[in-house]
Amino acid sequence: MFLNDNFLLKTEIAQKLFHDYAKTMPIIDYHCHLDPKEIYENKNFKNLTDAWLAGDHYKWRLMRANGIPESHITGDASDYDKFLAWARTVPKTIGNPLYAWTHLELKRFFGIDLLLNEENAPLIWDLANEKLASSEFKRRNIIINSNVKVVCTTDDPTDTLYYHQQIQKEEQHFQVLPSFRPDKALNIDQSGFIEWIEKLGIQAQTPITSYQALIEALKNRVSYFHHMGGRLSDHALDILTYEEADEKTLEVIFQKRIKNEALTPYEISAYRTETLTRLIGFYYDQGWTMQLHIHAYRNTNTAMFEQLGPDTGYDAVNDLSLTIPLQRLLNRAEKEGKLPKTILYSLNPNDFFVLATLMGSFQKNTPGKLQLGSGWWYNDTRAGMRHQLTVLSDVGLLSTFVGMLTDSRSFLSYTRHEYFRRVLCEFIGEIVERGEAPEDETLLGNIVEAISYNNAHQYFGFERSYAKNHTR
Repeated sequence: MFLNDNFLLKTEIAQKLFHDYAKTMPIIDYHCHLDPKEIYENKNFKNLTDAWLAGDHYKWRLMRANGIPESHITGDASDYDKFLAWARTVPKTIGNPLYAWTHLELKRFFGIDLLLNEENAPLIWDLANEKLASSEFKRRNIIINSNVKVVCTTDDPTDTLYYHQQIQKEEQHFQVLPSFRPDKALNIDQSGFIEWIEKLGIQAQTPITSYQALIEALKNRVSYFHHMGGRLSDHALDILTYEEADEKTLEVIFQKRIKNEALTPYEISAYRTETLTRLIGFYYDQGWTMQLHIHAYRNTNTAMFEQLGPDTGYDAVNDLSLTIPLQRLLNRAEKEGKLPKTILYSLNPNDFFVLATLMGSFQKNTPGKLQLGSGWWYNDTRAGMRHQLTVLSDVGLLSTFVGMLTDSRSFLSYTRHEYFRRVLCEFIGEIVERGEAPEDETLLGNIVEAISYNNAHQYFGFERSYAKNHTR
């Protein structure tokens, strides 16, 4: 039977571990792209397309692969016609995790135990929309009913965090905390950099006319995010390089860019390296966790990027070298006594073994101080998760892993935690079946609970109470 209670759980010990230990553990979604404004306003979705397809470039890519016209993906077709286009695509997604995810979401959120296709799409549309109109499906209730305790959004340093403040004043069932995402501070070569610097100066309440002023403004914003409960940073390091420079050189580079003069590849790399290094020191001082998302190859289709913008399904995997620059970055922070807790993700699964072995050279004091990040983006499949778990087990400590995240813009994506926990229990069950671990239910159950929730709870150091009336 499709998606039965023992979906993916092939052994008896795997079934015990999932049903008795993993299944009911709360969720810490420590990296996602939910909009805090939507969480605060707590509205119902207009319909199933609004809840399910808006902004979901995972689904968009498969619809394009199925020949669906763009008008029925991101264009001006009606919401119902877009849903029908997805329903027409779903039967062809067998073999892709979206087939399981789609039906898990229908089953868990809406109680719909039907296989979506073009014929039953009208019925499923009506059943789901009736539920979506109820109070149970307001944004916050979806989070509460999914047993989520912490949601960490992804926020630019210039964000006022107004909606985080308002949520913290009102919400008692779960926390919504900001994560510091300073990509625009590092991307000195990108258009809009000068305008972003001006915006940062406004939020930091100081004009930014020098490189040192920029660093002070970033430090100011790190402190503000920390006051608002933030305990993580996040970086998209699609291309990782390492070049050192002194303060005088950095000032020259900054002034050239402010004057809109062209920078050399060395100047771009040196600026990025030195600015990131200073940020790493700030994260360490605050006791934060740093997340490095490496090797995405973004906006590969120029024509569609110009039409739709970023994050619309036109990204791929990068295959550049990362070992030497990453080692230099981590090693410098360690030598300076400023290496924070760090999670290393790569979109390229070929990097997993490199990352796992390199991070083992910098483990210190904190269990799992450096983490091999969960299967991310194209790797949050059963195969990708198992590959990540295998590499981590082979060269590190699986038992200290902080577990899964959604990395999603969808409020209905929490079934990914169930999917991951099933894969985890399947994986551990196979280790037992091979005789590589004892069939000790208590020992293994404690590990499963730790990876599902407890490790993240201890590792990130989230607090329940903040200064809720703080203003910038």
